[in-house]
Amino acid sequence: MDFPLPNRPGVPLDEGYLRRFRERPLVPVVLASGHRALLVTRHADVRAVLSDDRFSREAWAGGTLFARTPESLALAACDPPTHTRRRRAVQAWFTARRAEADGPRMEALAGRLLDGMESAGPPADLIARFATPFPYAVICDVLGVPSGDLGLLLPWVSAMMSAGRYPAGEVEAAREGMHAYFADRLAERRARPGTDLLTGLVTSSGLSDDEIIVFGYGLLTAGGETTSNLLAASVLELVSRPGFAARLRADPSLIPAAVEECLRWVWFAGTGGRPHVLLADVELAGTTLARGEVVIPLTDAANRDPAAFPGADEFDPGRSPNPHAGFGHGRHMCLGAAHARAELQIAIAALLRRFGDLAPAAGPDGLEWRDRMFVRGVWRLPVTWTPGSGR
Repeated sequence: MDFPLPNRPGVPLDEGYLRRFRERPLVPVVLASGHRALLVTRHADVRAVLSDDRFSREAWAGGTLFARTPESLALAACDPPTHTRRRRAVQAWFTARRAEADGPRMEALAGRLLDGMESAGPPADLIARFATPFPYAVICDVLGVPSGDLGLLLPWVSAMMSAGRYPAGEVEAAREGMHAYFADRLAERRARPGTDLLTGLVTSSGLSDDEIIVFGYGLLTAGGETTSNLLAASVLELVSRPGFAARLRADPSLIPAAVEECLRWVWFAGTGGRPHVLLADVELAGTTLARGEVVIPLTDAANRDPAAFPGADEFDPGRSPNPHAGFGHGRHMCLGAAHARAELQIAIAALLRRFGDLAPAAGPDGLEWRDRMFVRGVWRLPVTWTPGSGR
């Protein structure tokens, strides 16, 4: 079987692919590069790969499964001690306490964006009016990057997150543009220090300029692109189930658990994940794998494992416990998980409160899905509502 698999419409993992993943815990595939690998599909085994030092991301030399180079992935493509040193330099900016402190600013931002969306009236493209500008503005604020520059930056982000959609020349031009842009921001911070993350990295992190530049556009991409698409897919799922949306409107205290279920339910990774090379013989899923073999942990498949989630094929916004792998696991767990959770909760609460009957203007088959991209989602999400239906 070739991997990555072709994209198919829909918010949850495609049922045909899900059946394949449940047939066996280790699925042999051939990557686009010609390398052979095993897809790891079960929850316990995926967690084992992501937490065991014998599975190395850094040892993989076959490139990424999308357009960004290994060198442009400050954390995702390296192992300790490099990973430890780099993560330690930025982790204080992405704690749960800091996300909580940033909450009022996020709520105010969401309100302003929804004011504009409501004023323009229905229908509206939720991606363009809210799901993209909201998380990107948040991460721009953390970095100290002007949100007014997003018109320049977003096309570069799309090209660099390509998994075959954009030609190589366009991808390389995007990478060069992004590198030059953040090199200019570093020069500005040295001349005029601020209170943002880039200033902190320049003045006290001990990282090289190139590491800081890569962190800059890596955090912009991760903080914006991933949350934007998760938010849009979550909203699409929730408003396609009017009964669930009504429950959340009536009792907003249910929203955090609903967000966790969206993180489990949304089919997110268009290319599956990062290849890991075995540094020693390892037993996985009852099979002895030899040093040098390559595995790819599929968090999307793990999140639908019946052994870990009773009623795994049911969308249950009140599910508890919910040990999903939506943010990964182990040392590579998403650095910005606390901020992403806060953004998703704030955004969904604000949308449901503002628009009492928010609904998709088209069914899943009428949407243009993000094909041949690292992150799944839709390019546009038309929604409608009755003016004055919120509170």
